[in-house]
Amino acid sequence: MHGKILVIDAIATNRIVLRVKLAASHYEIMQAGSIGEAMGLIAKTVPDMILCADTLPDGDAVRLLARLRKVGLNGKVPVMVIGAPGATRDRQRLFAAGVEDVLERPVDDMLLLARTRSVMRAYASASEWTLRDGTSRALGFAEPSAQFGPRQSVRVISTNPNNLEPWQAALRPILSAHLALCTPATGVTGDATDTAPDAFVLVIEPDRGPEMLGLLATIRSHGATRHSAIMVVQVDPDPRLGAQMLDMGANDLMGFDRDPAELALRLDTLMARKRMSDALRDTVRSGIEAAVIDPLTGLHNRRYAMPHLARIADRSAQSKKPFAVMVADMDHFKRINDTHGHAAGDAVLVETARRLRENLRAVDLVARIGGEEFLIVMPGAGLSNARKAAQRLCRMIRNTPFEVPGQATLVTATISIGLTVCDPTINAARTLPMNAEALLDRADKALYGAKAEGRDRVTLLRPAA
Repeated sequence: MHGKILVIDAIATNRIVLRVKLAASHYEIMQAGSIGEAMGLIAKTVPDMILCADTLPDGDAVRLLARLRKVGLNGKVPVMVIGAPGATRDRQRLFAAGVEDVLERPVDDMLLLARTRSVMRAYASASEWTLRDGTSRALGFAEPSAQFGPRQSVRVISTNPNNLEPWQAALRPILSAHLALCTPATGVTGDATDTAPDAFVLVIEPDRGPEMLGLLATIRSHGATRHSAIMVVQVDPDPRLGAQMLDMGANDLMGFDRDPAELALRLDTLMARKRMSDALRDTVRSGIEAAVIDPLTGLHNRRYAMPHLARIADRSAQSKKPFAVMVADMDHFKRINDTHGHAAGDAVLVETARRLRENLRAVDLVARIGGEEFLIVMPGAGLSNARKAAQRLCRMIRNTPFEVPGQATLVTATISIGLTVCDPTINAARTLPMNAEALLDRADKALYGAKAEGRDRVTLLRPAA
């Protein structure tokens, strides 16, 4: 099944007709004749969407939304209203209350199904991002998102934008976002200094459907605009074209004859949803970065380094090219903390990380895997080049004292490096383990040797095969 839909209508015939139409598209249908009966069903099973008649024995969609709010489901289950053609004020009241759409009978089957798919897809995507955000917060990666941001923008695209100036004048006082009129030729790219709009309004004039379909596909495929909301406004109603545009990624659809106030309400809803989605994406992205980046040095951490080392080992086995693994450890680091303070120790670690990163190739991995311990992986490096690189790093730390903020005295430090080289072409008959933990263990053993031999040096554990 594609999802559960709750149909609420006092007239049994209406419920049966909707059930037949939706069940044919593999939706699971729940039925209720009143709000009270619907809430009883919701208490047992929460639907993915609700189709509600405009009038019910115990209230209307606004009352239903109020009941959903009391049980914590407001904004989590989309509600669409189906009813007889009604007054503009009634439609606006429903949209202001949070209804997704108001469909008038008789409803075109193709349009009903396309609108259902579009709404459920939007809510499923929002639910997934919210779940990921919750995981990030549980792991301690996320920070509270800002509730306010820059003013949003809407770009209205029409083949005859001059004809929309009265419409634009009516929208501007009631729309929270900046509004601009464009032609299809400039609607997506805009000027070189333009930023992507938060929402597009595609006005479909007669015989312009194919052109606007292509523009819709461009908006959804363009990296800068693929997350923008898209509202389709049809001058001449065309259910088939409207359904096609919804299935291609449009977020909402309405007729050009509707009141501008309704368009403003629907656009504000779409942009609020986009603002939330953008914030959730940023939160998840920040959480992912926080999970793999050491906050002090900016280097990758162990969580990232070990899978990366495993991938390099696998690639080496396939390409028959060597790679080097080093574990570098600051010598007598506790002495630096005890003598100069922990702030000085942190400054030394940050500068050490910078020196390591800037004196190795871009392809090399440098990660902080412990307090003062660093992992270095050099793909394609044989024994000779790896040893020279390690010795260069030791000299760089030893010969250049560290400046510490707030202290006139320079801090001197040294570093010890354990090195092993994995070369699939050497001693091919040997079966030393090539997994990440084994390679790290070999480099660690080499590091112990460097410490035992007096520190400030490179010690090699013979190449692994």
